[in-house]
Amino acid sequence: MLRNTLIAFVLLTWGALAFAQERPDETFTAQLKKLMEQENHFTDKYDATVWMKDMEGRLKRRAPHIPEAERLEILSLVHRYAHKAGVDPQLVLAIMEVESNFDRYALSVANARGLMQIMPFWKKEIGHTNDSLFDMETNIRYGCYILKLYIDKEKNNLTYALGRYNGSRGRAKYPNKVYAALRKRWAL
Repeated sequence: MLRNTLIAFVLLTWGALAFAQERPDETFTAQLKKLMEQENHFTDKYDATVWMKDMEGRLKRRAPHIPEAERLEILSLVHRYAHKAGVDPQLVLAIMEVESNFDRYALSVANARGLMQIMPFWKKEIGHTNDSLFDMETNIRYGCYILKLYIDKEKNNLTYALGRYNGSRGRAKYPNKVYAALRKRWAL
């Protein structure tokens, strides 16, 4: 009886999460494609080096289970794609902490994948159906650009943008978790 109740709860929860994810409209999809194809470069190598050193220590304390080479790769990709997308790289790290606890192979009950928990429908929406969402670079690139477009769509209301990102717009629980992680571990 308890087992059946638990199974029913999991299925209902999964269903609710799957439907909570917002599919993009055509305009949003076109904007995402354009952003992902643009070449922007963050050129200040000194600032990048200082940021990498500081964040590596923070990430090591938060996720000591991740090998150093992988931590540095995550930070390098976050730094690159957050700046290309025009979002705060520390916010991206806070999102990763809340979404996947820095598990590049994380898979949610709603089928979101990777570090930034990207839903598979995004690959079809932007025309890159062969992309692997477990690939760190692909996952971080998608996540940063999706986040940027949600911030723009919400006219810089970060709470609503984070809610859209998580599929929980209008509820404060997820944005508050991200803000707490940002304050405690990632803010400069």
